Amino acid sequence: MDRRKFLRNSALGGAAAAASGLAAPAYAQGKRTLTMVTTWGRGLAGVHDSAQYCADAITEMSDGQLTVELKAAGELVGAFEVFDAVSAGQADLYHGVDYYFMGQHPALSFFSQVPFGMTFQEFNNWYYHDGGMELADELYSIFGLKAFPAGNTGPQSGGWFSKEINGPEDFQGLKFRMPGQGGQVLGKLGASVQNLPGSEVYQALASGAIDGTEWIGPWADEKAGFQEITKIYYTAGFHEPGPNLNMNMNLQVYESLSPAQQSIVQQAARASNLWTMSLFMANNSAALQRLQSGGVQIREFPDSVWDAFGAAAEEVVQEPMGDDLYKRFYDSYMESLRSSAEWISRSSGSFTQQRNRVVGI
Repeated sequence: MDRRKFLRNSALGGAAAAASGLAAPAYAQGKRTLTMVTTWGRGLAGVHDSAQYCADAITEMSDGQLTVELKAAGELVGAFEVFDAVSAGQADLYHGVDYYFMGQHPALSFFSQVPFGMTFQEFNNWYYHDGGMELADELYSIFGLKAFPAGNTGPQSGGWFSKEINGPEDFQGLKFRMPGQGGQVLGKLGASVQNLPGSEVYQALASGAIDGTEWIGPWADEKAGFQEITKIYYTAGFHEPGPNLNMNMNLQVYESLSPAQQSIVQQAARASNLWTMSLFMANNSAALQRLQSGGVQIREFPDSVWDAFGAAAEEVVQEPMGDDLYKRFYDSYMESLRSSAEWISRSSGSFTQQRNRVVGI
């Protein structure tokens, strides 16, 4: 028997039996402390801030009825253990990026990032208004989770390299840190791909354990200190044009909350989604200027490398298509992406080009 269904039916039965008096509420009463674990090391710029924003917002909006205690990566469980910990009920919720957990199901890529995929706005269009939320509920419920978009970094940089990339062949044998389907793309180009949590990347790069890394963007990368190790920085990447960060709650815990508390969790995540994106975008340009002033060489990948990225990405995204659930998610995702991209390119895309030309930006 499904344990959640049993609990729900038991609660309903108890309420019916007490219909002549005061029925016992189906929701947990009194003040509660919820434990949030994260995939982020404490203090990692932007991403840890996003998790803390969610925790504080839930606590404050509930007037202390729900107190969220944040445990950064390694303080309770490791960065790559949070999915299992919350699914099993060892913690109540986590904040992170779910391409770390694609071993659970490849469709998790659609709720984190797909190479050459959605931007922040395109993802929100799909999730909130084009079927993405319903698909997320279907997928995450398999693992006993309830998922909420709760942050976005905006377009991520191509990364830091120990050498210039002049052609696709330069990835052959390169030890590079990149998770998710983006890392699978580099693997097809011959790279030795490493999947490391953010808190371990600096040391791996400094020690030579890896030859390069992507992280987020100029502001977070500057805070991480990668410019102290190498000066070659590619600012445009194919792999994460708008990666979604999730706040995922144990489904039984979520269902035990009152409707008002559930709404608080939902609205805290939505507020964090916008706040986090704005945090990164407000800081990136100034950080990039500081990096350049400090001797960082700004590079763009040549067209031959972009073409190789595109061909390999098509292979990677198509490989799980034998899974019916993945294919259904892919079809929904791509239909929404094509619709959003067509209008955005004709409206804000064209406007931005003309505005920058006219005003000299």
